[in-house]
Amino acid sequence: MPDASPALASDARRVSVLTVLTVLAGAVDAVSFLTMGKVFCALATGNVLFLSFALAGEGDVSVARPATAIGAFVAGAALAGVALKVLAERGRAWFPAGLGCEAVLLVAAGVVTLWRHGTRTAADAGQDHAVIALVALAMGVRASTALRVHVPGMPTLLTQTAIAELVNDVLKRPRTVLRGMPAQQRLARTRWTATVGGIFTGGVLGTLLLVPLGTGRALLVIAAVVLLLAAVTSALPRRAEPAGEPGEG
Repeated sequence: MPDASPALASDARRVSVLTVLTVLAGAVDAVSFLTMGKVFCALATGNVLFLSFALAGEGDVSVARPATAIGAFVAGAALAGVALKVLAERGRAWFPAGLGCEAVLLVAAGVVTLWRHGTRTAADAGQDHAVIALVALAMGVRASTALRVHVPGMPTLLTQTAIAELVNDVLKRPRTVLRGMPAQQRLARTRWTATVGGIFTGGVLGTLLLVPLGTGRALLVIAAVVLLLAAVTSALPRRAEPAGEPGEG
């Protein structure tokens, strides 16, 4: 049987990086929901529901905020999908580039917020659709970046599938702990757990640590972590990627 450790080491590195990004997504949604007027900039599903409530005239939700977030998210995902594909075909480090673009957009959102609203919290930036658009655009870029990395069960922006996969896996093997599993199955369960725990942890950290900073400063902190992660991944040795297949940048 061939030694699978090199591939698993690469997968473990990917899981670690995407776990950090998942935590940051939870923090982004904590900041956006609690300080931008009840809108999600990362969780597109929530915005689709908010928009449906608003169009139906219920739920005390505006049409403009979720519609802005959805439109910007789609634009970010589309633009990043094209740009990252071009970079990958040219042999460039597309993963750090995707993170760098996300960070720049978050910095822009933070600067705009500080310029227009200062360091205030709560709904001070709630009607600022430019800020919502910039953050949702960044999360759209993130969605395409994570999709191209192609780690099953780790989209970094949502947890529904990971919860279902984890529950079904536990039901199939209720007495099996991680040590008693095959390596690939252990890694899969780790991915699902990291996704669910990462979003939850990010939401808690965002609420307790970032929201009190105010929208602008919170976004700058998140952007700084994304930039640091981009620098770290850019410095790591790159794994060869077959043409036309998503992989690590």
